[in-house]
Amino acid sequence: MDVAATQILGLMVFTPTPHTDDRGFFSRTFDADLARQVGIDPNAFVQDSLSRSRRGVVRGLHVRVGSGENKLVRCSAGKIFDVVVDLREGSPTFMEWLSFELSGETQVSIYVPAGCAHGFQALTEPADICYRIDQAHDPEFDLTIAHDDPELGIPWPLPVTLMSAGDRVALPLAAVRNRLAGTLSNPLPNIR
Repeated sequence: MDVAATQILGLMVFTPTPHTDDRGFFSRTFDADLARQVGIDPNAFVQDSLSRSRRGVVRGLHVRVGSGENKLVRCSAGKIFDVVVDLREGSPTFMEWLSFELSGETQVSIYVPAGCAHGFQALTEPADICYRIDQAHDPEFDLTIAHDDPELGIPWPLPVTLMSAGDRVALPLAAVRNRLAGTLSNPLPNIR
């Protein structure tokens, strides 16, 4: 497994080496020693979750305010267009976003640091997404930014077919700036 930093501080890409044969493949999806080497505490994760989405579904853009949450995200089956937005004031990439195509074929994972918003669109029917999260979920700290925020200008690859009720009424980033300002209390990560 290889790990690479991205232009967004703390956002890491873990690329495994699947072993394939006539039966299919075997792939390591997490390596605690490798995580430690890049400054991620593998023992910090407290929840694993799985979502399944239909083609065209958009989930996000979600961010947790307060102490935030770090998460490891992987598409275990199907394919997604995955987006991370840096919302950490003081970060050199504040307000920048990156997108990734994650798929069950490659089993690539991304580590999303606290203070970054995350969302995705399912490109296949279905797409299964695995999350490893370092904070117990508390809806009081959830914040959703509109996926079609004009300030961010994210080019979602497919027409949006379905969203949750909460995601449909999410406000543009400009309207939630006051809630974000000063609430993302995690410092910038100490990632090597």
